[in-house]
Amino acid sequence: MKFENSLTKGKLVKRYKRFLADVELSSGEIVTAHCANSGSMMGLKSEGSRVYLSPNTNPKAKLDWRWEMVEADGALVGINTSRPNHIVEEAILDGTISELKGYPDLRREVKYGKNSRIDILLEGNGLCYVEVKNVTLKVGDGAQFPDAVTARGAKHLEELMDMVRDGHRAVMVYLVQRGDCENFSIAEDIDKKYADTLRKAIDGGVEVLCYHCTLTPNEIKATAPLPIKF
Repeated sequence: MKFENSLTKGKLVKRYKRFLADVELSSGEIVTAHCANSGSMMGLKSEGSRVYLSPNTNPKAKLDWRWEMVEADGALVGINTSRPNHIVEEAILDGTISELKGYPDLRREVKYGKNSRIDILLEGNGLCYVEVKNVTLKVGDGAQFPDAVTARGAKHLEELMDMVRDGHRAVMVYLVQRGDCENFSIAEDIDKKYADTLRKAIDGGVEVLCYHCTLTPNEIKATAPLPIKF
């Protein structure tokens, strides 16, 4: 996924009210950027961190900037949770995610289940329901999800199980928007219910994939699978 406009470097002043971040630009100007991430962003919101913003071109937007990436532990990390669906879509279409090849049709944000929308629906060789989760938390040498309790995430797993019971394929894709992790696991100490629900989902036939990304100020691209540790 290439950014439409060049990203602007800045220094994080603070993240607050979950969806707002004050950033000091190289000019010294302090701007407020939209932070499209409802998680805790553990390890990614230290004051003074180098961050990257994109200009908000939507004329109806209240803020002129969107927070896209942050430098943490010497690596770029993508924090914008509106990006992973597009990144995964590209990776499916170009064959990077080989496990999801063979479906001629792809649609995004299709209604299903109990008043939900599936991130990606693959069609043409049966139906394959693909849910995508953004992963930014690093613990030790591995990536972990979630970084905060997520009742919504557990609900999505239940609905994927329903699709399997209806005779369809269902896949949970964890997209690690950083390239400095050696494996992936569930943060059971943060959300045990989610971990238990995932184990139940796997037993119920839901498939689990994890891919990590390469990131530059110009592009974020899913590149290769990460080993999953359960």
